Amino acid sequence: MARIYFLLGCLFLILLALPLFLNEYLLSIFVFIFYYAYLGQSWNILTGYTGNISLGHSLYVGIGAYLSTMIAMHLGISPWLGMLFGGLGATLISLIMGYLAFRFGLRNVYFVLITIAFAEIGRLIALHLKPLGQFMSLFIDFKPGWQNFQFKGNLPYYYISLGFVVFSLAVVRATELSKVGRYFVALREDEDAAESIGVNAFKYKMIALGMSSFMTALAGTFYANYIFYLHPTSIMSMALSIEIILRPIIGGLGTLFGPLIGSFLITPLAEISRSYFAKAGLEGLHIVIYGFLLITSVLFFPRGIYSYIRRALFSG
Repeated sequence: MARIYFLLGCLFLILLALPLFLNEYLLSIFVFIFYYAYLGQSWNILTGYTGNISLGHSLYVGIGAYLSTMIAMHLGISPWLGMLFGGLGATLISLIMGYLAFRFGLRNVYFVLITIAFAEIGRLIALHLKPLGQFMSLFIDFKPGWQNFQFKGNLPYYYISLGFVVFSLAVVRATELSKVGRYFVALREDEDAAESIGVNAFKYKMIALGMSSFMTALAGTFYANYIFYLHPTSIMSMALSIEIILRPIIGGLGTLFGPLIGSFLITPLAEISRSYFAKAGLEGLHIVIYGFLLITSVLFFPRGIYSYIRRALFSG
């Protein structure tokens, strides 16, 4: 493990210096690499470590984005503080959903369905609320400055998104080393057996769901102040939920570095293929490539790419 941390430290130092050699376009790609790595790690806390699959995490991104933006627009509160309110709002909604699901013993496909239902309900509500722009979308005024979480170039966003990734790695690693993390894994491996030895399944699944939704919502604030444009059909869509889960699945579900590795593989491919096929008049073809890549990963790397990288590092 020490070898992995040494390599991770070297990678971190490289990433700190990398912007010196990148133009604005390449910086934007790295911003999205870190953004999706963070989202994947947030989703990984729930699904990777407890085994409860969610296909509705875009709901929490949307709540974080809209709530922090509305607070900033109407109350003048900085998005840095507003993101905490967004996180708390997303946590509240997730715990309501979790109570309905876990208290009545919903598991597997039934839990998946309730996450999809809540996400779709949230999307439709946002789509019809006039303060959120309804069908015309919500455009955010550009007022650059640290207090407003807005900047003229990609460099500040690069370092902020990198900070988000480091934060998520620290949270997940601390969870892994704690009693809570061990209970999460016990629930994932065999919930009935874990309950038989005294693990409170309801309590710890709610903790995992709350942590996951809170962290996911923080990324919504980042997205809002990076894009300056919000629309429910994009930020609260099933497509975004799928984007989120692809990174940890391909990188390594239930692992510390899987979402980061998956994002480094998927995000540049997505950006390059999307722009290339759009110029060729083949919009949407990159999604087909996603499908083939996911099938290939599941067939040849069923435990994710990180497990093979780890094996190679330790084999020496």
